[in-house]
Amino acid sequence: MPQSGYHHAMARNSIHIDAPPDAVFAVLADGHSYERWVVGCQAIRDVDKDWPAPGTRFYHRVGVGPLTTADYSEALVSDPPRVLVLRVRARPIGTAKVTLEIGAEDDGSALVMIEVPLSDWTRRLWNPVLDWLTKLRNAEALRRLKNLAEERATMGA
Repeated sequence: MPQSGYHHAMARNSIHIDAPPDAVFAVLADGHSYERWVVGCQAIRDVDKDWPAPGTRFYHRVGVGPLTTADYSEALVSDPPRVLVLRVRARPIGTAKVTLEIGAEDDGSALVMIEVPLSDWTRRLWNPVLDWLTKLRNAEALRRLKNLAEERATMGA
């Protein structure tokens, strides 16, 4: 049990996207798109050639204002167009596992994002306020991703 007593160290968000799963996954498979939808991502510095194959990475700069850090995110699982699991690093802030699950829904897709802290100190510090802030950040990220996927689906139609 975490020392903070807060045992729900996970942020879960979902959104409906008016685009098919292939269009949603196409945004995730474009490593350069992350700076357009991930809140706090200031720049994508490089993307491995075979992204998002397991073990490949994209290299980013994240933060707010002058408080930034350069690190990378790594694909752990890639099952297009259904699942992408990432190890997201922004040290010294922390490391998290982010699971993105895409399912067909009505005339579009349901996208679920689950973020779980991986670093020991982040898990110990996790609390209801940090959980709420993470969910707020991820809700905005999903709203941006939705816009990109719907734009991609419209352009591809």
